[in-house]
Amino acid sequence: MTTFDEREAAFESKFAHDEKMQFIARMRRNRFMAVWASALKGETVEQARKYGQELVHTDLQNVSEEDVVEAVKGYLGDLADEAKIREKMAELLVEAKEQVMAEAED
Repeated sequence: MTTFDEREAAFESKFAHDEKMQFIARMRRNRFMAVWASALKGETVEQARKYGQELVHTDLQNVSEEDVVEAVKGYLGDLADEAKIREKMAELLVEAKEQVMAEAED
């Protein structure tokens, strides 16, 4: 194997790892969003867990931030507007990434 081939393999491996970490962080963010949305509605932990599964499923089917925003907006109704939902999603994605990175270091 040449040096170029080794570098290419290393790059591909890093890319795959980074994509996996992004995916895990996004799914965790969706669960965090479900907890936040359920808390706004005054729901139980079990209801939050169930909604979290729905959000993860929505994201897996559509792989779109817009679909998650629309799902949360529909779930919350008048309790939060789109701007607040997007703001919370960005905030929770940062938190999810920090957790995933900390776990990867362990």
